[in-house]
Amino acid sequence: MPRASAPTRRATSSQLAPLAARRPTPAPLLPQPLLERLLAVAMARGGDFAEVYVERTQTTSVSLEESRIKSAQTGLVQGVGVRVISGAKVGYAYSDDWDEPALLRAASTAAMIAQGTGAERAFPVSRVAVPSHFRIPASLADVEVAQKAALLTRADEAARAFDSRVTQVNGAYVDNTRRIAVANTEGRYTEDTLEMCRLFVQVVAQGKRNERRMGQFGSGGRVPFTHWLTFPPEDVAREAARQAVATLGAVDCAAGPQTVVLAPGWSGILLHEAVGHGLEADFIRKGTSLFAGKVGEKVASDLVTVIDDGTVAGNRGTLNIDDEGNAAERKVLIENGVLKGYLYDGLNAKLMGQRSTGSGRRESFRHLPMPRMTNTFLAPGNHHPEDILKEVKRGLYCATFGGGQVDISNGNFVFEVSEAYQIEDGKLGRPVKNAILIGVGPEALKNVSRVGCDPMPDPGMGTCGKNGQNVPVGVGLPTVRIDNVTVGGTQVG
Repeated sequence: MPRASAPTRRATSSQLAPLAARRPTPAPLLPQPLLERLLAVAMARGGDFAEVYVERTQTTSVSLEESRIKSAQTGLVQGVGVRVISGAKVGYAYSDDWDEPALLRAASTAAMIAQGTGAERAFPVSRVAVPSHFRIPASLADVEVAQKAALLTRADEAARAFDSRVTQVNGAYVDNTRRIAVANTEGRYTEDTLEMCRLFVQVVAQGKRNERRMGQFGSGGRVPFTHWLTFPPEDVAREAARQAVATLGAVDCAAGPQTVVLAPGWSGILLHEAVGHGLEADFIRKGTSLFAGKVGEKVASDLVTVIDDGTVAGNRGTLNIDDEGNAAERKVLIENGVLKGYLYDGLNAKLMGQRSTGSGRRESFRHLPMPRMTNTFLAPGNHHPEDILKEVKRGLYCATFGGGQVDISNGNFVFEVSEAYQIEDGKLGRPVKNAILIGVGPEALKNVSRVGCDPMPDPGMGTCGKNGQNVPVGVGLPTVRIDNVTVGGTQVG
């Protein structure tokens, strides 16, 4: 079955910068007395809860076009956000000026939401230990930009050497070192450092009659720069080139209900969009999700167990603590088809009489936290992937997904399949183009008839958007068969 190629080439240690054995403990982002002062000012007008969020993020980005490094940039963004909650009302203000008067003004502005009167009182905080789900001994920010650019040059050479029909290669490398601190009026004070890197390659191949097809692939996560020793840029580039070349000569996709087989790994993006968002507590509390009020009910096939796990080592969605200072968790959301629970941030948990599941996430200090997924995947089953394919007389094999969208209120989803193949008598046939999956999330879950024993995470390239905020996430699933899926195409099936 077509799938992401396994790493084959290994870089030598001399190609990557040596990494320090131990990282020194950094100084606090803000002095603890100042954090406590900000909390006192934030609560001066009353309120139920206040929080100070501090962030400092150093980013490097490099891009490649036409076999040349187009840009290379480094930047530092820092700021402080102050939130005050009074019932369901939320006041929020932030400042990228770290001078004490500016921070106090932000705290005072956030306090105005409480609409009460009172006096400042002390809110002492104590440092809380943070779990460690990933260990990166040296900061990505300390690696020379030239070494990061060299990854793209190597990827470009590998993609062009893969096949003579490759005509265009674009690439991007991004990393960031993000330090956060969270203090709140419950007395908790936590700090953490999060590292993230990603390499992404997009390839265009040209076939007969000027037919052009595109492939794209990426890798990364909360990993050190030595990740590129075990998953070198050549592997990323070759997989992107393989996708582009493999779909040359694709025929129009037949439209109509079909049996669909999802490839393991990145196909989990369908699960993330069509199911995961509907389990986030803000949609549940407002009653806008199709899953609202259905805990304990059967919402999927017996073969379906959906897990959101923020503790998986190295994945893009992995966290030690969320952006409210709560420890990341492994949450079973659907077990053997039965809905078990939702994803809670602090605010929605309190309003719903629940506890936070470590799912409060925000893009930056400029944004409010909200319930979000981390690494969301389908648990493996007992079916062998080759047997799953052999059982399908006629259908569609979805190897790679492109974009998609979902309506949370009714579960309706639409997904573009960027690499797909006909299934004929249990074997892969010709590649098809313009394939679109259309359906309703819970109905698709109920139609899952086979789940493979080959779980695979995505390679580390997922970013989730919600209410204007983007956060890194992980997805994954084994080979999955779904019956009676509506497929949109350009031919009548």
